[in-house]
Amino acid sequence: MINDIRNTVLAVLNKNNYGYISPQDFNLYAQQAQMDLFEDYFYAYNYQVNKENQRTSGTGYADIKKGYVEVIDFFSVTFPLSQVGANLDKFFLPSISTTGSDYYLINKIFTGSTELERIEQSKILLLNSSPLTAPSTMFPAYTTEASTATIYPTPTAAQTVNCQYIRYPKAPKWTYVDLGTNNEPVFDQTQPDYQDFELFPDDATDLTMKILQYAGVSIREASVVQYAGAEEATEINSEK
Repeated sequence: MINDIRNTVLAVLNKNNYGYISPQDFNLYAQQAQMDLFEDYFYAYNYQVNKENQRTSGTGYADIKKGYVEVIDFFSVTFPLSQVGANLDKFFLPSISTTGSDYYLINKIFTGSTELERIEQSKILLLNSSPLTAPSTMFPAYTTEASTATIYPTPTAAQTVNCQYIRYPKAPKWTYVDLGTNNEPVFDQTQPDYQDFELFPDDATDLTMKILQYAGVSIREASVVQYAGAEEATEINSEK
């Protein structure tokens, strides 16, 4: 998908001699565009939940919320957390170094079939001050601080603490080789650092428009930004 989108972007820019964007710039715009649309999934999901609560949403094939759930679940990862040194109650949260991917949001932390309740740092001391409100083995809890999570009560050494989270999409990268007399870049997906967009094909148009917006700002061409913005607004309105 990334090569088709780049070809479309270059075709739009070259049609009126607006300019050329290098592979490096394209990859930067592509990464930002993908993140914009990724974050829009959650706002769109919230919008559909509100429509459902107002009983103005559809069912079956018209259940748009279900589609967003499936799209977001594509980025869902379940991974066992590793302890922080010898501390049985502290665990590293997902990161490039611990799980291979950064988390966008933590959905749940659990041990076995028991889900832990997330407690705010400002409340945990008060809860632990009374045996009636303190987290227990039946109703465990956790707090987060920086890159770690603290489990209450302290789990045993035999317990595995798992985390289900939504990861960030991988940064797209259009890879190439230099060929020809002018050393024009030629798409080459066999490169080890090649990475296609992780969004779905339905988002190809939105990705193209957002990249054109960034390119238009870069080359200081207002008409490109206006065109891409108008097309994006039309696409958004058609989804409502």
